[in-house]
Amino acid sequence: MTEIYWNEHAGLPMLALLQLLPLVGAGMLLRLGERPAALWLGQAITFAVLGLALGLYHGLDRHDPAFQFVERIDLAGPLSYHAGADGVTVLFVLLAAFIVVLLPFYARVRGLDDQTRLLTVILAVEAVIMSQLVSLDLLWFALASVVELALIGYLVRRWSFSPERAMAARRYLQFQGVGLLLLLGGVLLVGWAYHDSTGRPWSFDLLALVDHAIPHELGVVAFFLLFYGLGIRTPIFPFHGWLRPVALHGDMAIAPTLLLGIKLGVYALFRFVLPVLPDAVTAWHPYVAAFAVIGVFYAALLALQRVNLRSLIAFAVVSHTSVVILGMFSLDAIAFQGSLLLSVNFGLAATIMLFMTGWVYRRTHTTTLARLGGLFDRIPQLALTFLIAGLAMLGMPGTPGFDAAHLVLEAAIHRFGALTTVAAALGNVLVAGFLLWAFQRAFLAPAQGGQRMTVERPTSMELAIAGVLVVVMLYAGFRMEPLMVLVEAPAKALGRIYGHV
Repeated sequence: MTEIYWNEHAGLPMLALLQLLPLVGAGMLLRLGERPAALWLGQAITFAVLGLALGLYHGLDRHDPAFQFVERIDLAGPLSYHAGADGVTVLFVLLAAFIVVLLPFYARVRGLDDQTRLLTVILAVEAVIMSQLVSLDLLWFALASVVELALIGYLVRRWSFSPERAMAARRYLQFQGVGLLLLLGGVLLVGWAYHDSTGRPWSFDLLALVDHAIPHELGVVAFFLLFYGLGIRTPIFPFHGWLRPVALHGDMAIAPTLLLGIKLGVYALFRFVLPVLPDAVTAWHPYVAAFAVIGVFYAALLALQRVNLRSLIAFAVVSHTSVVILGMFSLDAIAFQGSLLLSVNFGLAATIMLFMTGWVYRRTHTTTLARLGGLFDRIPQLALTFLIAGLAMLGMPGTPGFDAAHLVLEAAIHRFGALTTVAAALGNVLVAGFLLWAFQRAFLAPAQGGQRMTVERPTSMELAIAGVLVVVMLYAGFRMEPLMVLVEAPAKALGRIYGHV
């Protein structure tokens, strides 16, 4: 975990470019204003960032767990710019870049207003997300989180059509504000504990923190602060109170996609919490696993009462994220590998469902299941895309969730026993079943009262986006080996810390 080297054949400061390119693009869009060229420029920048992400993937030595493409600049005091990438970094960078490429197209199809400003905010969020993903400094990650969550809060408030959008934004800020305070508190405690135990200046650098154990008592407090802070944004039970209002009354897909499609909370647990606080994690992981199993069934029970498609998706996210946490806190290499891949699978599936739900709303002006029905005849392509995402949530063969779920369940059985694992799996299947029931109710069942709505056929842009999402999902499902190899070396390196490879 502590090795680093500069990848000579990179030729460019790839990590700096990943962060600076969307930031420069956001500044250029601010200067251009509402000109037609601004939208094309912004879209071109999202594709350029995706190209950089692909370059990072092809330049990475996948069999070496060391951090590569390393960049470092010493700044004032303990704050330093220290960036590096391993296979896990590249996996999440690819996911983030891919999702952001699609968001401007979605906004155009939805006909959202003030699209240049919207694209400016999206590019700014992408820059901050890339900075979080490549950072090897815990304080840098936390400070970037403040900026990221503030920008997404602006998206929740500004591009929502709901009369309750102010309430949704307020609930979001309340929860995320508490989460950020807990996260920053945990970060500062880790930095102080490093200073206190070594006599050296405060440091938040991952490589320094991993090499020097934090005293157990301080480590436990830091673990709870960091875990709770990250748990709110992930979100996991019982820290998900902001999710349903945002799903129902925030903007339809863009902010939720950035929050739920790119699992930064899961990434931060793997990158910082698990390697820095192994003693505290080992002591408390059974309790985390217990809450994860409770979260699966809690979400399933709430899904029973849902009458809105967006609300149902929100609780499905809570349930499936609980399975990811159960796998991650099984604490061996197979568990880490499966949890990371399952997180990406759920991120893609949630993105697809949010996009399809947004387009249903554009046509029907509702996502209430009782007012939907009979949509398959008019928008069969969008309906099938939603179905594929639901099957991916279920972990069906041909989707990335199939192999990933097997790895997670195999590790969980060895760590926690068959009863706990089977219970979590059954709860997860139950929630996925509700998603499929929602598909049947919204798309296949006759419309209420036998009256059929006038529903516009899918546009060529919608079909193209849906097609790209389905192709990527199925390609990743049938070609899982490259993704498994990508995260295998970092997962094994972390597994060695816990004595399980």
